[in-house]
Amino acid sequence: MSVLHAGSHRLSLASPLIMGIVNVTPDSFSDGGRLANARAAIEHALKLQEEGAAILDVGGESTRPGAAIVAVDEEIRRVLPVIEALVDQGCVVSIDTKKPEVMRAALDAGAAMINDVMALRAPGALAAAAASDAAVCLMHMQGKPQNMQQAPCYSNVVEDVKQFLQGRMQACEAMGIARERLVIDPGFGFGKTLAHNLALLNHLTELAEWGIPVLVGLSRKAMLGALTGRDVHAREFASVAAHLAAISRGARLVRAHNVSAMHDALAIWNAVEEQQDGT
Repeated sequence: MSVLHAGSHRLSLASPLIMGIVNVTPDSFSDGGRLANARAAIEHALKLQEEGAAILDVGGESTRPGAAIVAVDEEIRRVLPVIEALVDQGCVVSIDTKKPEVMRAALDAGAAMINDVMALRAPGALAAAAASDAAVCLMHMQGKPQNMQQAPCYSNVVEDVKQFLQGRMQACEAMGIARERLVIDPGFGFGKTLAHNLALLNHLTELAEWGIPVLVGLSRKAMLGALTGRDVHAREFASVAAHLAAISRGARLVRAHNVSAMHDALAIWNAVEEQQDGT
């Protein structure tokens, strides 16, 4: 699929796009607390856009393993001023939430995309998305953030994730959400061991073949620490390498903390691809 419909925006996927991470939270695994006030979050988001982010993903509740649940009103209080300011600047804003109340508030404020780790399974979430014209990212997660990494288990992780995502896409289409609005995410690190994550990355082409854009979020993830031995703030090179591995297997969107590094890597990637297409 070459164009993603996200509200009034039409995003070309002819080349991979970057989704910049804007965590308005005190406890996110990588940057918790750094952007906990609206002004800092807005400034950071605009910097990410300047560095090459096509979409800004604003979240007010951490989904790291063991994260605490945030009340609806508090999550809305965190994200709404940021979304409103970014929309006023013409940015394409995604709301990273699993709560339908937060989705509706964000959409009313102009958000053009919903990024839901629960793939619209919360009561009312599917209806909230269907009542809008926003894009929707459906992510696979086994369990909940509070317990997802305790004992992940699959009969076949690739087939299980594929079956889940197919079911969620069908649920969306049954509610009138057009395929042009859908994005899928295998959910690296969300109820998966290192072996599960590597299997999904290796078989990512099987998701990409469906024609629905695949988003991957590998930035600074624990799996990269397990492979390199580096702590969360020293995984930028690994993050870029992992995202390029995903792009080589068909991913069209990457969710990144360090947009500048990813933008430069994609500049090289795209130049090589364009040269190859021209020969």
